[in-house]
Amino acid sequence: MTKNNPVISIILPVLNEAGRINELITRLRGLRSDAAPEIIVVDGDPRGGTITAIRDSGVITSIADKGRARQMNRGASLASGDVLLFLHADTFLPADALVRVKGALDDGRHVAGAFDLGIRTERRIFRITEKYVALRTRMTRVPFGDQAIFIRKNYFNSIGGYKDIPLMEDVELMKRIRKRGDKIFIITEQVMTSARRWEQEGILYGTLRNWVLQLSYALGVPAERLAKWYRS
Repeated sequence: MTKNNPVISIILPVLNEAGRINELITRLRGLRSDAAPEIIVVDGDPRGGTITAIRDSGVITSIADKGRARQMNRGASLASGDVLLFLHADTFLPADALVRVKGALDDGRHVAGAFDLGIRTERRIFRITEKYVALRTRMTRVPFGDQAIFIRKNYFNSIGGYKDIPLMEDVELMKRIRKRGDKIFIITEQVMTSARRWEQEGILYGTLRNWVLQLSYALGVPAERLAKWYRS
């Protein structure tokens, strides 16, 4: 591992993703990069339902208590890379993602970053969502977890990793970085995330619910209370 060629550890917190995990790993293996990424899958199912389905013997696997923050912190503790990239199981990275992450952190001025958000659907209404997320991210410099957050490992460890909360752990981490005065890089290329939750819940309800959650958290409502509404 060197400054000019950092090893990137991709950390996947998963739960009940046996049906899609191998496709995602295959995609990750096909990303363009000078050095192959380390792939770490942390299952929130105590029976390991997702990791037992993995066919790639080179993947590092572990089980942790359910909850993205706990699973991602567990993955970070196993990582050997200079850079940690936290990826949701329903999100695809662009082919040159690792090259772009390396470029974003090369000059040493930025400690973390994320991508713009794309949504895998032909429905035009989601293009509005994408534009809103891009605008919000640039105004606040606070990307969300579905934008594939990446961060220098040493820095991540020095600030204590993700806070152990059931929701908004990504927002809390990014705001903590901003509060410290450190810089977050936004890559203009999109990651492509699934529209499955919006389509299951309804686009209008899902969007409005997310806005209310974000506003409530910004106003100081505890993540524990917000999680009950989110899961309902």
